[in-house]
Amino acid sequence: MSIRIRTLSLVCLIFLVLLCLPLGRMIAQNSGTNLGEIHGNFQMDMQYYNPDSTIKAPPVPEKTGMNGFLNLNYTRDKFSAGLRYESYLSALQGFDPRYKGSGILYRYVSYTSDELQVTVGSFYEQFGNGLILRTYEDRGLGYDNALEGLRVKLHPYKGIYIKGVYGLQRSFMTYGPGTVRGVDAEINFNELFEKLANKKTNVILGGGFVSKFQADAGTGAYIVPQNVGAWAERLNIHRGKVNIQAEYAYKINDPSFTNGYIYKPGEALFVSASYSQKGFGFSLSGKRIDNMDFRSDRTASLNNLEINYLPCLTRQYTYSMLTFYPDATQNAGEIGYQAEMTYKIKKGTLLGGEYGANVLINFATVSGLDTNRLNPAQDSSRKGYSNKSYFGFGQKYFEDFNIEIDKKLSQHCKLIAIYSYQTYNKAVLQGEPSDHTIYSQIGVADIVYRFTDTLSIRFELEHLYTKQDQGAWASGLVEFTVAPKWFVAASDQWNYGNADPTARIHYYNGTIGYIRKTNRYQISYGKQRAGIYCVGGVCRTVPASNGLTLTLISSF
Repeated sequence: MSIRIRTLSLVCLIFLVLLCLPLGRMIAQNSGTNLGEIHGNFQMDMQYYNPDSTIKAPPVPEKTGMNGFLNLNYTRDKFSAGLRYESYLSALQGFDPRYKGSGILYRYVSYTSDELQVTVGSFYEQFGNGLILRTYEDRGLGYDNALEGLRVKLHPYKGIYIKGVYGLQRSFMTYGPGTVRGVDAEINFNELFEKLANKKTNVILGGGFVSKFQADAGTGAYIVPQNVGAWAERLNIHRGKVNIQAEYAYKINDPSFTNGYIYKPGEALFVSASYSQKGFGFSLSGKRIDNMDFRSDRTASLNNLEINYLPCLTRQYTYSMLTFYPDATQNAGEIGYQAEMTYKIKKGTLLGGEYGANVLINFATVSGLDTNRLNPAQDSSRKGYSNKSYFGFGQKYFEDFNIEIDKKLSQHCKLIAIYSYQTYNKAVLQGEPSDHTIYSQIGVADIVYRFTDTLSIRFELEHLYTKQDQGAWASGLVEFTVAPKWFVAASDQWNYGNADPTARIHYYNGTIGYIRKTNRYQISYGKQRAGIYCVGGVCRTVPASNGLTLTLISSF
């Protein structure tokens, strides 16, 4: 605790000095002295909520919500420092209510030399693909699991990279009770050995170890390990047009709230291979996750205090209907694979026409593990379940087959067309009671027409058809842009296929925005449907709302 207090005091002292930076820059210009640079950004999202029983919007007693932050970063030669001030008064609907209040929740001081980098304070870090450690921030998800402590990066010899971390994880406006310690090393053989420097095949080998310590309060029904370790090894081979990478992780028994306090070890395997050349690309990837939820607090749930990150293999979309039923990574256990092909149809051909076309075909499937539940009376080791086979597929969770065509229709017009057929297990992926799997077909047409270099209009038409859940949806958007300053958009989502006539609601929305230099001002009004918002398999619930939203973004 004393280290953290001293760190915060040092950073605050630095930025008190930097408040005089404008004067310092004037002096520097006249004297030639390098006082360094300060950069940052500011964002505020504020919403006024209207009562709306037709869309089942939850009541908001305060009527408004606000999320805001200010980043400041200072650099001078080999020295850097920064802080982030955050304010949630109160947090916007859909964000965890534990985001409450204001404060400097991220701060750091860092020094970098040729072979050493030391960071004291807050930092984000990742080992390999993140199977045993990844701390990062995603403001849209309300996700931030930054470490507060000490990080050291070493480059003692060419081709050898080592890094170590030691600290506490952020938990909303405070820190979790568990301490995280980890070390990672990577060897690039082509850099290490001169004879391999010009070889066509590049080989990188890496591995890491992460442990967490959390005291056992002794009040529970189980004896839990206070120290839990996880290790991983990875390999990346690249030769010309081919790239292959694989990583395997293992975690010792880690009884927690999320796994029902079982003592089964955890495993994760991630493998991918890709081939690319001009006009053609193909990739195949697979993963297997088994009881690999890893947190610095054994009692935590949802997205709080996760030490690691388990990649989502399914395709990530930005269109609303394609993300209506999103895939969410199941840390408890899942197995799946993804295959993707890209192909460029040449100009002058029957399908390519005058301008050619780009085609993408993607297929991904995710299922549960093929397991046997163990009888508690005969499960003295409390492992909970056993695997029938290592690569066995159990209940299907999610599947997506999609085709995308990106084609220029004329000198002024461009089209993106997507078709997707999805299978969605709502009971598993949303944790809601459901006795059916949802099968949906989604079509998207995104058309941009440019009148001039600065004037353009974009039409976005989407349709989702399903016989299950809420039935069919239609969505449309029109966006007019006067680059580089103005844009105006209007959209509507209509649940016209709902079996309940009173639920066939229009979710309309209007937006106007203005951009001046590095400042962006945006105001929107309309209705937001309830749903799930996901990025990379990490999700948060978004409640229905009706109201006015103001967004201000500035960078300097």
